[in-house]
Amino acid sequence: MDKLRRVLSGQEENEELGLTSQVLDASTLSYSTRVKWFIICFVSGILCSILGTALLFLPKGTQLFAVFYTLGNLAALSSTCFLMGPLKQLKRMFEPTRLLATCVMLLCFILTLCSVFWWHKKGLAIVFCILQFLAMTWYSISYIPFARDAVLKCFTSCLN
Repeated sequence: MDKLRRVLSGQEENEELGLTSQVLDASTLSYSTRVKWFIICFVSGILCSILGTALLFLPKGTQLFAVFYTLGNLAALSSTCFLMGPLKQLKRMFEPTRLLATCVMLLCFILTLCSVFWWHKKGLAIVFCILQFLAMTWYSISYIPFARDAVLKCFTSCLN
């Protein structure tokens, strides 16, 4: 009951929990703190992706692009951990409706970095970055009711 009163009155909790334990249990962080860290993480992810795209035209730019673009997507994906907590995030990521998109997205993260650093195939890295984008988009719209159906109907009507 005291916790409810503190939350409703807007007082920050100053318990003696470490940052790691607070992050692992998102409910111990105040709502405003969770939203702030979500915004920080999400914006830094977008900035990393934009920076990676800008670095694409430099020498060795494909490697920098792949690293920064992948880090940006990982930061944007992990930003939602602050809103719902990492365990709940992982459970929702691997629900049957998102399982394929999650697996493709994580596989593309790995394959992007492999294609740049081990296989030295720049074109393949860019293809995997495009697949990352598409998988992240498909994963993200799975949280919006009926959005996937609308996208599929739109594409099928455009192709017919």
